Amino acid sequence: MLQKYFTKFFLFILSTAFVLPADADAPFGSILLHHVVNDINKVYVPIHIGGLDLSITKHVILVLSIGLITVLIGIMAASKYKSTNHKVPSRFSGLFEVLVEFINKDMVVPNIGKKYTRTWTPLIATFFLFILLANFIGLIPFLAEEFFPGGSSTITGNITVTAALALITFIAIIVAGTMKHGFIGHWKNMIPGGVPKPVLLILIPVEIMGMFIKPLALMLRLGANMTAGHIGMVAIFGLPLLMMRGGFSEGIGLSVGGVAILLNTAIFFLEMIVCMVQAYVFSLLSAVFIGMAIHAEH
Repeated sequence: MLQKYFTKFFLFILSTAFVLPADADAPFGSILLHHVVNDINKVYVPIHIGGLDLSITKHVILVLSIGLITVLIGIMAASKYKSTNHKVPSRFSGLFEVLVEFINKDMVVPNIGKKYTRTWTPLIATFFLFILLANFIGLIPFLAEEFFPGGSSTITGNITVTAALALITFIAIIVAGTMKHGFIGHWKNMIPGGVPKPVLLILIPVEIMGMFIKPLALMLRLGANMTAGHIGMVAIFGLPLLMMRGGFSEGIGLSVGGVAILLNTAIFFLEMIVCMVQAYVFSLLSAVFIGMAIHAEH
């Protein structure tokens, strides 16, 4: 009797961790992939323009939803702050003010400069808040697709999402350098002065590669870190299922399942720290790269 109830409890935990396939005999790899990648085969709104497939999938819905939440948080905090006549902010606007001050003083001012805070703090703050929300929403164990289209998923583990964020940083670097030094001056600053002409044959290709490596590093770092943790969690939860499907006794599978639940509970709290760290690292490096374009003389 006890084993029967433990079996139901374990399967309930599994169902909250990721959406189980309708077919009980489906390969476990499909469960794992469903949790960490975008299901391009399941389209909610088909959109085809020319040869481009712009259909609405679960990651598109999540990107739009988190983007909307980010904008609403900013608008609500600003409106509440203005309603108090800049005197005593509410708890919500006070918390948002602490977040902005942290980003401003720890990221923007040291790396870009106090003179440019009004220009670049909004972008860096938006990066931080969007990525932080996306990371934490990816940790929420949606019970089924009825609660949210596509079930549980982490958009910051999708390389196309991180590529879009990195592209924004790449454009911001060019804009920042152009605003300070002019369009020609920005590109001239890539090459140090007084370099012999033969060396330029090597230096120019290296500098061009470095220009693209910066956003590429941002893209891969965020995507790899968020994907690795989730794959590890789902793989640990899947081990007892694989054992039971592979011929091991139900008792052994459930014993391993109990250990998997305890282990993944610890990993879950570790993943919460990773979510905050990755949002911080992406925002900080974006500020550093923008600052390098502005202060090219250093």
